[in-house]
Amino acid sequence: MAQKSHEKGSTGGTPVVTEPERVRNVVLVGHSGAGKTTLVEALLAATGTIGRAGTVADGTTVGDHDPAAVRQQRSVSLSCAPLLHNGIKVNLLDTPGYADFVGELRAGLRAADAALFVVSAAGGMDAATVALWEECAAVDMPRAVAVARLDQPRADVDETVALCQRLFGDNVMPLYLPMLGDDGVSTEGLLGLITRRVFDYSAGLPADVRAPDPEHQRAIDESRDELIEGIIAESEDETLMDRYLDGEEISDEVLIDDLEKAVARGHFYPVVPVCAQTGVGLDVLLEVLTAAFPSPLEHELPAVTGVDGSPRPPLSCDPDGPLVAEVVKTTVDRHVGRVSLVRVFSGTLRPDQTVHVSGHGMAERGHPDHDADERVGHIYTPLGATLREVSLCVAGDLCAITKSGSAETGDTISSRDDPLLIAPWEMPEPLLPVAIVARSRADEDALARNLARLVAGDPTLRLERNPETHQLVLWCMGEAHADVVLDRLRAGGVELDTEPVKVSLRETLTVPAKGHGRHVKQSGGHGQYAVCDIEVEPLPRGSGFEFVDRVVGGAVPHNYIPSVEKGIRAQLERGLVTGHPVVDLRVTLVDGKSHSVDSSDAAFQTAGALALRDAAERAQPALLEPIDEVTIRVPDGSVGTVLGDLSGRRGRVLGTEPDPDTDGRTLVRAEVPATELLRYAVELRSMTAGTGTFRRHFVRHDPMPTHLADQTRKEQHP
Repeated sequence: MAQKSHEKGSTGGTPVVTEPERVRNVVLVGHSGAGKTTLVEALLAATGTIGRAGTVADGTTVGDHDPAAVRQQRSVSLSCAPLLHNGIKVNLLDTPGYADFVGELRAGLRAADAALFVVSAAGGMDAATVALWEECAAVDMPRAVAVARLDQPRADVDETVALCQRLFGDNVMPLYLPMLGDDGVSTEGLLGLITRRVFDYSAGLPADVRAPDPEHQRAIDESRDELIEGIIAESEDETLMDRYLDGEEISDEVLIDDLEKAVARGHFYPVVPVCAQTGVGLDVLLEVLTAAFPSPLEHELPAVTGVDGSPRPPLSCDPDGPLVAEVVKTTVDRHVGRVSLVRVFSGTLRPDQTVHVSGHGMAERGHPDHDADERVGHIYTPLGATLREVSLCVAGDLCAITKSGSAETGDTISSRDDPLLIAPWEMPEPLLPVAIVARSRADEDALARNLARLVAGDPTLRLERNPETHQLVLWCMGEAHADVVLDRLRAGGVELDTEPVKVSLRETLTVPAKGHGRHVKQSGGHGQYAVCDIEVEPLPRGSGFEFVDRVVGGAVPHNYIPSVEKGIRAQLERGLVTGHPVVDLRVTLVDGKSHSVDSSDAAFQTAGALALRDAAERAQPALLEPIDEVTIRVPDGSVGTVLGDLSGRRGRVLGTEPDPDTDGRTLVRAEVPATELLRYAVELRSMTAGTGTFRRHFVRHDPMPTHLADQTRKEQHP
């Protein structure tokens, strides 16, 4: 780590590696404004990967040649920025800080072997970042913390570190303390706690490493013992703690070696203060990324099966093994078309190679199962929007491929001779519906093309064509996600509007009644004659439709009874009052009349429909609304607010219980009308400071309250 070596040891150019042990895949995590993208820019500049660091405010980050709209989209998208330091390639995966773009974040977690949590020294931390730390802890992902934005007026490293320790746990410990300048405010250097050395950045990078002044020595000694005890507690050498307590001086080399092992195993979490603007801590952080974070060889790989689901042996990160890679992100570039960011888990991906592309298990999100053989053209290493061609991509590394005809986010790329499948990573369900409509027929064609591209690249976006409401509905993660999707559609030349989302309702009849249907017409030549008498009665919820034949004496010829049922079923689909399908009803055909010449199949269909409509006038029609069961996961402190809100939504609480997976969280189960959940994804996030989540599934239809049913009828039939 930085205490081992402080030479720059970095080169620019296109980083290409052939050995997995020389790769580090690191995802940057933190809330919006924490300084992730600015830190990535500074690290790229510090290693000579780019000429100079851009800024988010000026729109001059990697890919600054792009229009502002594209830069804005990049700020809510996963981006990959590789650099080379001391012969190690580090793939930095910069993720959005907005909760709506959790799909991009989870893609970054899937592609990474370790996580760097970026926390602003001046901005605190949001609850979503804490929840993500807990998620990483559940899978033992190695983590470190970069306390950034030291140049901000209200920056307080000590308070930020204390906050991290309260929220993340005791094993979060600083390796360095900030060294203030003569003004007592600005950070000009770092105090190394293990080596007891000063890293002075007043002259820029690399740091001037020297012995501490007396006042620095006092600060180092006060914090060093706690750090050493934390490192030794995680050491594999069980005798080390006894030796330390007996007063033995433990060498820096032993401490650093144990520290790196503990970090790589995900048991110890170092904190490094950094400042992208002044360069403070950048070289130190690079040493943490390359020396302490694990290589792909040390990271457990996802399980694989055959494309038919047949079991297969576990993968190993072997460049000579079977090819298994995964598309972690798909975008559409206006110049080169579809671009797929790929993580290679096993084998080696080469140009001009024919591979098998499989996508399974995402049909409910609008991604039908698909399998295809494709030829890989060129292989690139991505740097923001820039693609630099490389000769290969070995197991453990990331690359980009272009112009794939079928590859979508989450798809598996494997050998054509032995196709395999990686199970898709867990994605939250999109729960905010947005109904869209094209302004013209020409826009409809453009909308279909653009939607196909967006859905292929975003597994958190679900497309639904509702056959009952005839609406085209995009299910999004939240308002910001919906705004970005709509902006991308409009940027693709589509003129569209949004409209209120309609909920699929049902009708039913609430009391028994009789109906008479008479369809008699004579206009010369062949006429129409059919008479039906029916009885209707309501059935329990969920029973559907039953048709009973109780005709005696051949009043309705046997061959026309199916015609009556067909006509009634057609009327049920069309609805009786508001145009919604009718359910939970038994119709009994009891009598009728026919004519030897003028009766026909069509006539009895019409008579059956007329009889049902006649019965409905006396059977007290009612509107039914869908009821969903929701499972809401919220912090304990928000339970009261959520329960009160559910009551206002006509919800029925089924119970609450502690979340078995996470301390400090509660699961609330309730039944809520679907009409009350249209914007619940947004409103729950507002009630819980962005930490509440929920799942929903349909359970049944229940009668809508009279005043709401009357209002719905007036809206649909003014």
